[in-house]
Amino acid sequence: MSLHGWSLSPAEAISLQRRLAGSVVLSPLPKIPRIITGCDCGINLKANKIAAFMISFSFPELEEIERAVAVRPLEFPYVPGLLSFRECPAYVSAFSLLRERPDVLMVDGQGLAHPRRLGLACHLGLYLDIPSFGVAKSLLCGEYGKLPERDGASAPLVHKGETVGSALRTRKGAKPLFVSAGNRITLPEAEALTIACCDGHRLPLPTRRADSLVRETARGL
Repeated sequence: MSLHGWSLSPAEAISLQRRLAGSVVLSPLPKIPRIITGCDCGINLKANKIAAFMISFSFPELEEIERAVAVRPLEFPYVPGLLSFRECPAYVSAFSLLRERPDVLMVDGQGLAHPRRLGLACHLGLYLDIPSFGVAKSLLCGEYGKLPERDGASAPLVHKGETVGSALRTRKGAKPLFVSAGNRITLPEAEALTIACCDGHRLPLPTRRADSLVRETARGL
């Protein structure tokens, strides 16, 4: 049974976000993940379509297992803070195409590091009832202190007095990523999995490869 429908106005979506935020669970993973799935999506505004990509990798080997893509009409407007209502329906469709259920989703976007504590990773994790976390390339909300230049350095990301994630430098001298728990995972676990999947790059392999597919495909939708 689905968590909710998607035919909502922006005002209804904000109200739903506030209700769903109370359902997010921050708990340790039950086991070391065997399959990590990276999630990213691309939008073609001219065609009014969105494509969601999910790419699964074995862990810790980081060998690709499978990939799924779903293309859907773009049905929700662009509203800051409501990205999940624009992207989640396509992700749910892509998830249904995976042959093996992942142990955790690594989402290109925010988790708790969201003004209403329900970023894309939280929403998707709740909807699919699966552990999830966000690895974002840019900051949506919050502040963090001085971050050492070494790889693996992190600093708490704080918004309105609450730690909602971390700024994480995955490679020496590179810009930090913003990691936050989504659902059924802890922040330290999300950080550790991000670092373990970076294989010498700034971006972790699951979302990096999904992002690469987005760039290759979105224009042709």
